[in-house]
Amino acid sequence: MFFFMVALFLFVLGWGGLGLVTYYTLPTLGPRWLFFFLVVLALTGTGLPIVYFLNKRFPTRPPVGGEVIIRQALWIGIYASLITWLQMGRVLTPMLAAILFAAFILIEGLLRLFERSRWRPN
Repeated sequence: MFFFMVALFLFVLGWGGLGLVTYYTLPTLGPRWLFFFLVVLALTGTGLPIVYFLNKRFPTRPPVGGEVIIRQALWIGIYASLITWLQMGRVLTPMLAAILFAAFILIEGLLRLFERSRWRPN
């Protein structure tokens, strides 16, 4: 229940803020950085229930904690914000998006491997 409350808060704040920034501001420096921040919030809130479901549906050893679920949802928001930033600069290609996706998957995999190596069963 905690994750769904956090997801709802991030979802409303992120998507609501994106609507306000998109419709009521000019794309100057401050609103542009606010836009990227709100993209992270919006897609983290959108991805949090999905990540929670996937981690509960496919359990791992050691069991996934709350910080891991939030971190994995945050990776979704950071990836989307990075893709948006690269697209605004007209440098995004499908290959670059795939490489960045693979890099984020690799980083998360290495973090989970590190956590697994430090886990001590009771």
